[in-house]
Amino acid sequence: MAFEPPQRLVRALGETAPAGDDWLGRLPEAAHQAVALRELTVERVQMPGGRSSLVILVRRADGTPAVLKLAPPRARPESERAALSHWGGLGAVLLLEPVVTEGVLLLERLHPDLSVRSLPEAKALLEAAGTLRRLWVEPPAGHPFETVADRTGRQAAAMRATVSAHAEVTPLVDAALVAREELLAAPPEHRLLHGTFRQSKVLAGERTPWLAVGPDPVVGECAFDLARLVRDRVEDLIAQPSGAATTRRRVKRLAESLDVDQERLRGWTLFRAVESGVRALRVGRAQDAELLLEFAGWL
Repeated sequence: MAFEPPQRLVRALGETAPAGDDWLGRLPEAAHQAVALRELTVERVQMPGGRSSLVILVRRADGTPAVLKLAPPRARPESERAALSHWGGLGAVLLLEPVVTEGVLLLERLHPDLSVRSLPEAKALLEAAGTLRRLWVEPPAGHPFETVADRTGRQAAAMRATVSAHAEVTPLVDAALVAREELLAAPPEHRLLHGTFRQSKVLAGERTPWLAVGPDPVVGECAFDLARLVRDRVEDLIAQPSGAATTRRRVKRLAESLDVDQERLRGWTLFRAVESGVRALRVGRAQDAELLLEFAGWL
């Protein structure tokens, strides 16, 4: 079978690929090797797929359905492996293979085309929040995970560099950077976080109704993790005449339901929305940038 990477993956990795990176070129052969090594039967490549990895639906030698995932080093697949191993299937997809093959994960098969995003908005937020709560555990001793301070520090530096070419975003960037400094001054807890949580990252499962997939784990306060969920379906929020008021109510509702400080959630939501908007601007996704920065302005 030809393991042709989906165009969505090609575009996304093309935005972030360092000079000389040839991971995509080596991907088909790497996929063939991973399948052969595990004696898997390939069903299909998941389409349109994700933005950071190739996902292949397979069956193991005993007929058990599974997912083979291949990701480049910059997607931090070994960090994902460590987090999934620590969660042990509680709230998240189960890691099926203890053997470590760099950049390759063999995972429990969920229902790849059925996420909580398919539910009505209020129900989707409720189910997603409940799933996220189960992931917030103490990180293992001597953990290998990046911290919120480190990750947002890199992001803040990139935001400052972008402002020089896009002066119109300076006020929002300044507000986001101030919020970050204040939030990092006294974090209320340090938990293992999903890192990139949103409705589309929660898929229907067999063991439990909903399980999280695709973490980019980080250690820090819970409000940081919840912040990405606040802006889910941002295009729908922007289209509503009451979008700003709906956003503020969502911040309040999610903070209360998960026992997170509302102002800290608002602050991290602001930072993460501005960071995503500025990054979209930097790589030429003007429409995404406009949506995200308008949303950030409501906060």
